[in-house]
Amino acid sequence: MDAVVNAANAELRRGGGVAGAIHRAAGPGLEEEACALAPILPGQAVVTSAHGLPNQYVIHCLGPVYGRDEPAEGLLADCYTNALRLAEHRGVRSIAFPAISTGIFGYPIDAAARVALKAVLEEVPRLSSVAHIRFVLFDEESRRRFEGILGEFGDR
Repeated sequence: MDAVVNAANAELRRGGGVAGAIHRAAGPGLEEEACALAPILPGQAVVTSAHGLPNQYVIHCLGPVYGRDEPAEGLLADCYTNALRLAEHRGVRSIAFPAISTGIFGYPIDAAARVALKAVLEEVPRLSSVAHIRFVLFDEESRRRFEGILGEFGDR
């Protein structure tokens, strides 16, 4: 994938979960570059180079904390839309997303999947560079839930 999306914290530091895994794999240069762009707000996205990862870019998104950051649905949708727009602006052909906000930020997986898939499907007609969008999910159950919800959208 040309770009991977990091479910980031506001300070764009290493952290745990997806952010921790990406930072460990990329090496210390990622945190150094990312921290210069911090802080970011829920729904915002910024892009850095990928450092030690086999990708070109890391797009860092701060998802909403469920039950605290409102409007949660709009902020979560903004993460996906803003990441795709940054990818498009950079000429990215392929991008991989996690299920943003579903870990320690507590967003229920089904609701998050519905928001994520709707946001991505609405943005696709405006994309000319990005041709491959992948969701990389935590486990088989999450994949099944995303797949089931994608089926609800029909042939878009």
